Amino acid sequence: MDYFVGLDVSLRSVALCIVDARGKVCMERELPCEVDDIADCLDTFEHSVERIGFEAGALSQHLFFGLQDKGFDIVCMEARQVSAALSAMRNKTDKTDAKGIAQILRTGWFSPVHMKSREAHGLRALLSTRKALLKKTMDLANEVRGLLKIFGVRLPRTVKHGSFDGLVRPMIEMDEVLAHAVVPLLDARVVLFQHYLELDRRVKNAASQDAVCMRMMTVPGVGPIAALTFKAAVDDPKRFKRSRTVAAHFGLTPRRYQSGEHDNPGRISKAGDQNVRATLYAAANALLMRTMAGSQIKSWGMRLMRTKGRRRAVVAVARKLAVLLHRMWIDGTEFRQEQMGAQA
Repeated sequence: MDYFVGLDVSLRSVALCIVDARGKVCMERELPCEVDDIADCLDTFEHSVERIGFEAGALSQHLFFGLQDKGFDIVCMEARQVSAALSAMRNKTDKTDAKGIAQILRTGWFSPVHMKSREAHGLRALLSTRKALLKKTMDLANEVRGLLKIFGVRLPRTVKHGSFDGLVRPMIEMDEVLAHAVVPLLDARVVLFQHYLELDRRVKNAASQDAVCMRMMTVPGVGPIAALTFKAAVDDPKRFKRSRTVAAHFGLTPRRYQSGEHDNPGRISKAGDQNVRATLYAAANALLMRTMAGSQIKSWGMRLMRTKGRRRAVVAVARKLAVLLHRMWIDGTEFRQEQMGAQA
């Protein structure tokens, strides 16, 4: 008889439940959230387990690769599907959630989540840190602007990040009270901005040394950040059977509501990685509004902009870019000006 293990994972503990092929509960435990503790507990079970399942979360990578190295068959399940199934249960506790996950695993009513490689997670961490440092730098600059307004000092609407410190310091050096309040913010901002520049250099170097990213960067509007973000998010292009499904995976396709005589397409689903979606949107906007080179995809987007509006046109071009970048990755080809988008 087959046995299935459900894990409800939290930061410091994990609820474990084992059910058999008929759905009968065979074991329930509360354990520390460590690979060795989970493996030791399963080793004490009198039968071998068929599969271990848990929903996607922050500790997914750690548990997935750790338990896989111990010889277990692991599956990481899509969190939205698991949440929808568990919402039908009367009580919500870690114990009942683990039981519910085990039952979902037994019935097969789940979508497995691709577990990204360690290399992809490293790139995503680098990109996330770069983005966080830029945001904090901008937050401190806005804080300085707010303080200066109180004293009647108004900065130009647009100031380059590298020029901000040199512009503000001469304005406040004659006012001791203002200097005592603002200088610490400027000093902190300078440090953050220097770290941001270092990470930005590393990200661009990583993109320039990657053959896949260099091919993606032949597409107008796609720079090193967009290329590296897309590559790290997809990780393995072969996990998508068709290039069109990549756009849906990142939430760039419309939702559909069909019931009886009603069949209404809605707004884009916004499923999947928000950072990838935002990056593709920015690349599409750059392609339409900033690039000078002509291409079929730009001509198509401009026609769409005149009939549907700017926002819809940019979303549509972002959707095309997702399909196009994946097809270029699979085929090993570079962008051609007459290239409209993959149909595979």
